This record gives sequence, C-alpha cells and structure tokens, in this order.
Amino acid sequence: MSRHLRIVVVHPPHESDASQRAAALQAGLAEAGYQLVASLPADIHLPERIAQLQPDMIIADAESDARDVLEHIVVATRDERRPIVMFTEDEDTASMEAALEAGVSAYIVAGLQPERIKPVLNVALARFRKEQRLLLELADTKHKLAERKVIDRAKGVLMARHGISEDQAYQRLRTMAMNKNLKLAEVAQRLLDVEDLLG
Repeated sequence: MSRHLRIVVVHPPHESDASQRAAALQAGLAEAGYQLVASLPADIHLPERIAQLQPDMIIADAESDARDVLEHIVVATRDERRPIVMFTEDEDTASMEAALEAGVSAYIVAGLQPERIKPVLNVALARFRKEQRLLLELADTKHKLAERKVIDRAKGVLMARHGISEDQAYQRLRTMAMNKNLKLAEVAQRLLDVEDLLG
C-alpha cells in the first residue's frame, strides 16, 4: 500500500519550491517510492486543489509559519480526513501540541533527512489508521447508546399505556419489529413519533 501513496506537499506561500528543504523532501519521497502529485502553497485555493487531487497523505513542509500552513491544511481536510505529516524547524511545545490537536499524525522537528522520510510516513500512516478506527468505534458506541435510549423510552410508553411489565413491553417491541421487518430502534422511534403526534 505505502508504495502507491499519492502525496501532496504544502509549503508556506512565500517559500520557493526550489528551496533546499523542498529538494531534500522530494529526494526522500522519490527514494522511498512515493508518488508526489503536487507541491502547493498554503493559500485560499488549497481546499479546492486538495479536493481535485485527492491525495492519500499531506506533508506540511514549513521551516517557519508552521501554524499558518497548518490552519490552511486543517480547513482543506475538514470534510475528508487524511494523514498529515509536518516537517518543521519550530520546536515550540505549544505549536507541537496545537498541531497534534488539529489532527497532525507526525510532527517532525529538524528531521528532513531523505533517509528518515519513509519510516516517518509509515508511522504517521499507521497512527492515522488507528485513530480512524477509534473514531469509528466511538461513533458506533454513541449510535448504539442513542438507540438504547429510544428503545427504553418506547418501553416506558408501552408500560404506561398498557399497564405491562418492562419485559412484556420489550417483547411487544420485538414482535412489532419482526412483523414489520424493521430494526428494534426504528420501531421504537416510530412509536415515540406517534406518541408525540397524539400528545
């Protein structure tokens, strides 16, 4: 997988693409077998360029202005998250913490040696994938919790309306779900919607 990564490098608008840093980065990417699809300035056009190019990973190369470059990248990847690796000379702990908080997978200070690029990108990719898995699990847990609350409320409505036990209310919901070929939570939500309509 890693050999076919399509990478976009983002640099501060005033930094030339022909700088020594840019050359070292491009050499390291080529050596590791990665495909550099574009090198872009961090400006207002960045979101649409990234949307067009659809890279697998973004590298922020910012000797200075790291925070400014990062802000542009965060806006550009807000709707579709991607691993972000930051190479910078900014050793400020606050900048590092802000970068990691904003979703940077790897924050590398003074480490732009071509031979280090491949292992850094591999670690960043692994970390990004793990975070994505955790976010999916969290979303799934929240969804299940919300469904359980809906089912509990619907059971309460049935218990109050028919003077039945919690277990009987649950069995009624299950039967209704099976008869209508719906999920338990969907039947519960419909029952609550009807209850709201009838006041």
